[in-house]
Amino acid sequence: MRIVNMPVEDRPQEKLLYSGAESLSTQELLALLIRTGTKEQSAVQLAEELLAVASNCGGLGQIDVKELLEVDGIGTSKACSVIAAIELGKRVAASRTEARSIIRDSTDAAQLLLAEFRDEKREHLVELMLNVKGEVEAKQIISIGELSATSVHPREVFAPAIRKSAAGIIVAHNHPSGDPTPSPEDIQATERLLEASKIIGIKLVDHLVLGYDSYVSLRAEGHIRN
Repeated sequence: MRIVNMPVEDRPQEKLLYSGAESLSTQELLALLIRTGTKEQSAVQLAEELLAVASNCGGLGQIDVKELLEVDGIGTSKACSVIAAIELGKRVAASRTEARSIIRDSTDAAQLLLAEFRDEKREHLVELMLNVKGEVEAKQIISIGELSATSVHPREVFAPAIRKSAAGIIVAHNHPSGDPTPSPEDIQATERLLEASKIIGIKLVDHLVLGYDSYVSLRAEGHIRN
């Protein structure tokens, strides 16, 4: 059934206007992003097909533009709208979590970052910049892509912290495999950052390796002593 032929109270846009966005199913929210259907399918039906594809890719959080474009009826504009909405949702959730966060230990830091990077298919190197009270002043992604001991350069890591006059930093990166076991390169990179931190005077509080729902602290593993 085409959306225009649905009872008014069942149309996604009208439901949102009169009952709020929380009253819509995920399928209906996607239908609003997709906006229009095809001759064969309504936007709601396209959304249902999109969700089926997403479930095979690990969920909406992991789907990318290329995979969306494989759905009949989803063109570049629709695919980009969906991906943009997913990314916006991630950023809103991250900003709410980060606001006035105080880092007492590695668990606090991991809780800020695990959900954000759980579904990423590439490695992200990110840092949290802390003030003297242990409060998060800023977060910045340093690099995206395969990381190595040589690519994690102290200059790129500490430059944002120097600009923010940070007292300390927590560096973290995700393992897309979901296994947070540190590699030899992770340990080497940590040692280089620790040496630089002592020279610069900005404390390296920790280096976290993030998995799907777990993490490893390089400080807890004994690789950071300062």
